[in-house]
Amino acid sequence: MKWVPKNIDRLLEALLEHLALVFSSVGIALVISLIVGIWAARRPRTFSAIVIVTGVLFAIPSLALFALFIPVMGIGAEPAITGLAAYSLMILIRNIGLGFQAVPRDVLDAAHGMGYGATRRIWEVELPLAMPFIVGGIRIAAVTVIGIATVAAYINAGGLGVIIFEGIDQRFPEKIIAGGLLTSALALSTDYLFASLEKILRRRSGRPAA
Repeated sequence: MKWVPKNIDRLLEALLEHLALVFSSVGIALVISLIVGIWAARRPRTFSAIVIVTGVLFAIPSLALFALFIPVMGIGAEPAITGLAAYSLMILIRNIGLGFQAVPRDVLDAAHGMGYGATRRIWEVELPLAMPFIVGGIRIAAVTVIGIATVAAYINAGGLGVIIFEGIDQRFPEKIIAGGLLTSALALSTDYLFASLEKILRRRSGRPAA
């Protein structure tokens, strides 16, 4: 391993670019999903239709989805973030909707009886109870996007995929291993952190830890 010690700065730069792609795309998708998921949670048919539509987006190969945005956005981070956010929608909307649907009816009735309006009930009652589902969705979306984001290097979006594809083009196994291990470490650490947070929230909400 001679290349890695001499290129720590470059690996860190690629890692930060990768993190920027992941946090930006999942953050954008989370905002959209909260609005759509909360609204659709009490409308079962609408919720099912939205999950199906976002599932179709999720099924599109990553390069094909990125390519759809290139005529409008060009190459670079913008089409990559847009595509990665689209991949996150199905996971997040589904988990948010299921979280709100899992709130017990008697809890909603009690909140209504105490004079809670719709907005106050959502923020003070339903959202805290649904939070373990939401965090679980963020965990799955983030880990999924970390892997898919490596492909975004093909459209000049940066990230760890650049190191991996350079290694493939140059037949340089050390670059492939370094990029792959960093991507795996990032995905595993992200999964562990959000899984730990999800367990804490489940205990606080009185639900059994998954």
